Amino acid sequence: MNIVTGTADTLPAGLLFDMAHYRYRVFVERLGWQLQHHGRLELDQFDRRDTLYVIARQRGGELRGVARLLPTDQPYLLATAFAQLLPGRPLPRSPEIWELSRFAAVDLDASGREGTRFGASEVALALLRGAMQLAAQRGARALVTASPIGIERLLRIAGIAASRMAPPVAIGGHRMFACRIELSSTRPAPASASGGDGGTLAPLSRAVPVRPRSPRRRSCSPISV
Repeated sequence: MNIVTGTADTLPAGLLFDMAHYRYRVFVERLGWQLQHHGRLELDQFDRRDTLYVIARQRGGELRGVARLLPTDQPYLLATAFAQLLPGRPLPRSPEIWELSRFAAVDLDASGREGTRFGASEVALALLRGAMQLAAQRGARALVTASPIGIERLLRIAGIAASRMAPPVAIGGHRMFACRIELSSTRPAPASASGGDGGTLAPLSRAVPVRPRSPRRRSCSPISV
């Protein structure tokens, strides 16, 4: 499995379409989110020509995870749709602070809940670290996300320096918070392994198996919205 990165203009042919369809299946079909979509493609106003994508893809072309990166000196999701997560606090506006959004890592071909615990697998961690590396290569010092509260445990287990930017807020029946992930300790990938635009980060050889549980379609949560 490879981690592929790029913009709408530099991703391999057809991959932007596949990513939008994957996002529709995860966020709209599986999680039931009321998101703007076009047919079976989930794209919004933050999917611009300059938006950076990080995609986990198997050798056969099947997607296993996606993420989106936006600099906060341009319009971004947290500031536009989730400003209530930072009440009375300044919203990040800096080319050195990037937003991570639309992050999910799930095997849509697996039965039941197998592979559907977002953020619980090696694929999810590799995708997150790939996003951190790419943002750092673009000059970012930190990432911000609008995340469910449960993601703090994953970040601690992974040894990733993260903190709450404000107390959690209940949104749509879920406790959400604005999370800041520091990139100062992130080691950039070797030049041969990371292509930046239209490139690939280090390959993933395997994924840690996740113990299946009884199916509950909406009990899982992504790292970020």
